[in-house]
Amino acid sequence: MEKAIDRQRVLLQHLRPSPSSSPNGSHLISASVCAAGDSAAYQRNSCFGDDVVVVAAYRTAICKSKRGGFKDTYPEELLTAVLKALLDKTNLNPNQVGDIVVGTVLAPGAQRATECRMAAFYAGFPETVPVRTVNRQCSSGLQAVADVASAIKAGFYDTGIGAGLESMTTNSMSWDGSINPKVNAFQQAQDCLLPMGITSENVAHRYGVTRQEQDQAAVNSHRKAAAATAAGKFKEEIIPVTTKIVDPKTGEEKQVTISVDDGIRPETSISSLAKLKPVFKKDGSTTAGNSSQVSDGAGAVLLMRRDVAMQNGFPILGVFRSFAAVGVDPAVMGVGPAVAIPAAVKSAGLQIEDIDLFEINEAFASQFVYCCKKLELDATKVNVNGGALALGHPLGATGARSVSTLLNEMKRRGKDCRFGVISMCIGTGMGAAAVFERGDATDGLTNARRLQSHNLLSKDAIS
Repeated sequence: MEKAIDRQRVLLQHLRPSPSSSPNGSHLISASVCAAGDSAAYQRNSCFGDDVVVVAAYRTAICKSKRGGFKDTYPEELLTAVLKALLDKTNLNPNQVGDIVVGTVLAPGAQRATECRMAAFYAGFPETVPVRTVNRQCSSGLQAVADVASAIKAGFYDTGIGAGLESMTTNSMSWDGSINPKVNAFQQAQDCLLPMGITSENVAHRYGVTRQEQDQAAVNSHRKAAAATAAGKFKEEIIPVTTKIVDPKTGEEKQVTISVDDGIRPETSISSLAKLKPVFKKDGSTTAGNSSQVSDGAGAVLLMRRDVAMQNGFPILGVFRSFAAVGVDPAVMGVGPAVAIPAAVKSAGLQIEDIDLFEINEAFASQFVYCCKKLELDATKVNVNGGALALGHPLGATGARSVSTLLNEMKRRGKDCRFGVISMCIGTGMGAAAVFERGDATDGLTNARRLQSHNLLSKDAIS
C-alpha cells in the first residue's frame, strides 16, 4: 500500500504545471524521471549496469552432414573457429572469461566435454578458463547462452561464453543399450522414444496442418535464405573455416575455406516438393523437403555485464531479457514454441505484439506452421532470412546460431526493431524461448513508445 501511495504522489507531482508553462496553458505537463519506476510491466533499475548484454555472436557456415563442406572436419575444429573469432574480433582478454558453456547433443558426453576443452585451448584460452557442456537437445545452444546469462546475473562472473556445437556427420541419432521395459506402462515415456518425424506427422494430423502449407513453408525458407545470402546478410555472422575435403573415391585431400551455408536450394518450388514421398508415414505429409536438414556447424556468443562491457569499450549488440523452458506432450513435441514464446515474453514484461522479429527453429514445417498460426504471428516478422528448412539444423548449435542471426538483423533494422525472440521445439516434449533487446535501444529512463498526444495517463517513458 505504501508503494501505491508513493507512486500516486510522484505521478501527481508530474502533473503540476512547470514554472516555464506558458499563460495559455499549452505546456501543462513537465517531463522528468519517474522515481516510482516505469509505468509498464517491463522494468529495469535506473542504472541498469547489471543488464546481461551480448557483445559479439558468430557462427560457422552450416553444412550438410556427410556430404557438405565439414564432412571431413573434426567437431572441435568448428568450435575452435568461433571461439577464436570472439577473441580476435573483440580483442577480449581470454583471462577475463569466467566460463565457457557449450550446448551439444549427439556425441557421448565425456568425449564431447573433452573435445570442447581441447577446442578452448586451440582457440587460445588459458587453462584457468573452465569449460562445460549442456544438453537440452535442440535448445542446447540457447540453453548454454541462458546458463551464462544466469551466472552473470547471479554474480558468479561478469564475462562468459555460451556456445553450441554439432557434427551430425560424426555423431548420428541413435540409442545405446537396451530400453527399460518399464516404459511400456507409461504412455508419455513411450512417446519420448517416437522418431521425430512421427511427432511431426502427429502435429500435422492433430492440428490440421496440410501438406500444401508445409511445402509452402519450405519454399519460403529457401527463398528467404537464398535472398539473404545473395545480399551478404550472413557475412557479418559467419566465420570462414579453412579445412579439408577428402575425395571418397581417391582419398585425395583438398584444402578449402567454407564460408557459405551449403544446404540452401534457391530453385525449390511447390511443384518440386510435391513430387517427394512421405518419409515417416505412408499416407503422411512430412517429407525430406519440408523437414530440417541434418547438418554440421557451431556458434558462440560472448556475454557480459553491461557496466563491464561499457568500462572496457565493447560494443553492445543486444540485451538478454528473459528465458523460458516448458514441457509439452512428447507425442507432439513440435508445439513447444507455441507454449515457450508466451512464457518468455511474459517473463520480460512484454506482449507478443511488442516483438519485432522472431527466429523460430524450423525443425519440421508442420510444427513451424502450427506455432505461427497458434500465436497469430505476423509472417513478415518471422524467420526473415530463412530458417532450418533451408539452412539446416545442427542440433546443439542452432540456438547459438540463432542469436547471431537475430541480433545482426535487429542491428540492420535499427530503431524500428527493438525486441526479438528465439525459440525452438525440443525432443521428448519441450520448448524453449528467449527474449532479446537491440543493444542500442535502451537508456536509463525509458521503455515505451512516444505518445502522439498527452492524455494524462502515466507514461513516464519516451523512445
